[in-house]
Amino acid sequence: MEEIQIISTCLVATSNESNSYKNTSKISKIEMTPWDLQLLLRDTIQKGLLFHKPKQENNIDHLKTSLSHTLNFFPPLAGRFSIIKNTDDDTVSFFINCNNAGVEFIHASAPKLTVSAILDSTLVPIMVHHLFPLNNVRNFECVTKPLFGVQITELIDGLFIGCTMNHSLGDGTSFWHFFNSWSEISRGFKVISKIPVLERYFPEKMNLPIHLPLKTDDEKLLEKCEVPTFVERFFHLSKESIGRLKGKAISETNVKSISSLQAFLAHLWRGVTRSRKIIAEEEVSVYLTIGARSRLNPPLPEGYFGNAIHMKQVKATAGELLKNGLGWAAMKINKMIVAQNFEEVMVKFYKEWAENPFIFSRDSQFVRNNTRLGISSSPRFNIYGNDFGWGKSIGVRSGMANKSDGMITLYPGVEEGSVDIEVCLLPETLQALENDQEFMEAVTKN
Repeated sequence: MEEIQIISTCLVATSNESNSYKNTSKISKIEMTPWDLQLLLRDTIQKGLLFHKPKQENNIDHLKTSLSHTLNFFPPLAGRFSIIKNTDDDTVSFFINCNNAGVEFIHASAPKLTVSAILDSTLVPIMVHHLFPLNNVRNFECVTKPLFGVQITELIDGLFIGCTMNHSLGDGTSFWHFFNSWSEISRGFKVISKIPVLERYFPEKMNLPIHLPLKTDDEKLLEKCEVPTFVERFFHLSKESIGRLKGKAISETNVKSISSLQAFLAHLWRGVTRSRKIIAEEEVSVYLTIGARSRLNPPLPEGYFGNAIHMKQVKATAGELLKNGLGWAAMKINKMIVAQNFEEVMVKFYKEWAENPFIFSRDSQFVRNNTRLGISSSPRFNIYGNDFGWGKSIGVRSGMANKSDGMITLYPGVEEGSVDIEVCLLPETLQALENDQEFMEAVTKN
């Protein structure tokens, strides 16, 4: 775009300092788990932070240097995927090659873009998508393309740090683990506060590497599908509003285990369903990302770096959802989440997937299906604690990756206990949602 001017592009590798923690930079190969491999055909993770304009000079060189030092602790980010063709059964296997080929680093300028244009716009400006590197890259393509990219864009009165990470390399927890660690190194830390655990989780007696019935040379994998016109908008839920929704859900069900998250997701699910004007008999669903770290026995270590997630859906007819109220919808979500125990996570997904691999198709998310919601990210991630040496972040935005009708991204709000909800919907659905009195009573436009 004319509004975004690329000043320089380079690859940044690890600095290979001799004092890097436990010599993680010497790790050469990492096998990939079912959690990783299921996402090969999907898009990357793209999240970025907005800052007020730093007063000091040489910020780009400083960020580049601190990035290199941080990569010492996260060598997979600077690597590439490698493919093994298994001729005995006509399958392929992937692994992470920690070859220090480098991450993409772009220095850009947006001389007409202001902080307020991003934070105060009614709709998320399309230009925000161009504040990220590695656009339109799918995870399996990172045999030759970088697994991680950074774009530093200087605005009139601010700075935007946009990061793109291969989703088969790690999930949102891992993404923000790296982002938080980079900000620590940038502030002068010699050792980060949470050291990543790079060894992937595999149960005993699992044959490695996992064989995938995937034709990586199939031209259809790279075909561009026609993407409908979506619009994106942020809504804000205050701590008090979330409390009222939770209280209402509990009072309607007398189930005290309903969480704040389950209550406001039920409110959102019902609001979008009303706005889509779906007939009562049609089935609607909400897909939630289920974290596996704490559900394993024993749990994964706190710094586990990789994917540890799977998707589960909650179903109802549109009529049931709208007739039975907030508490009923929250209870449906609650029951599904509570059921995600060790047996469900390990046997129902992990082991069965390894025996019969299923890779999510990218194109399926663009098929017009106005009956689904997809929930991504988490309000628990540390976003506003990121400080690269000139003050904490003032806003968060996402790129174009994995956007589809009904994709919902959750973030913590600036105020403690509040939540920001980024909705991606068809224009007519968003307009109806804005006119939905029941939904708008609980949220404020952001």
